[in-house]
This record gives sequence, structure tokens and C-alpha cells, in this order.
Amino acid sequence: MSEAVNHSPKYDERPWGTFTVLDEGPDGASYKVKRIEVLPGKRLSYQKHAQRAEHWFIVQGTAKVTLDDQEIILTPGQYVDIAVGAAHRIENPGTETVVFIEVQRGSYLGEDDIVRLQDDFARV
Repeated sequence: MSEAVNHSPKYDERPWGTFTVLDEGPDGASYKVKRIEVLPGKRLSYQKHAQRAEHWFIVQGTAKVTLDDQEIILTPGQYVDIAVGAAHRIENPGTETVVFIEVQRGSYLGEDDIVRLQDDFARV
């Protein structure tokens, strides 16, 4: 029986900001908690996941979330749940860095479980 290897970084810089993995399940699956920062004027790719659902809780800034082509404005203390397979993106339309906590739940939580539908950084 081969053991799965977790290649997920604990901290990573992206063109839109950064993420830090705060906690994750012992097997690298079931759950993962991240602190994500989105720089002013930046947004993540419009994407979906085949094996995980996400919960986003805004702690700083004003975020514009697109969920299955519907836009939602979230401020600190507000949250959104993203079902497995739902198209989603978060964007920072303001001048203050957006910080949110993402809780992932699912059978596989690798960074390669992403289908990019649209991307500002040509990663589609």
C-alpha cells in the first residue's frame, strides 16, 4: 500500500496575493483551512472543483464573489458556501487587502483539483 504524499505548500505567493495553510486533516484530505489575502484590484481565477466544497469567511476588506454567474458583495463577518462543482471566484474591488478564511471539505484537497474557466494570468 503506497502512502499519499502531500505536495501542498504551507505558504505560497500568487499573482493575486498569498495563501497560508493553517490546518489540515491528518491524511491531507477531509479538511483544510487557509488564510487567503487578495491584493487590491486583483482576483482569483473563475474556477470549480470536482472533489471539494469550500466555505469563505471574510475577515478584512470588501470582497466581490461570483458564484455560478451571480455576484455577491461580502464584508467582514459575512460568508459564502461553495458547493462541489460550483463555478466561483473572489475579487478585491477596493483599496484595502481582502483577507478571508477558507475551509475546504472533501475527499481530495490538492491544488491540482482546479478547472479554470477564466483567468487573468493566462493559467486556463
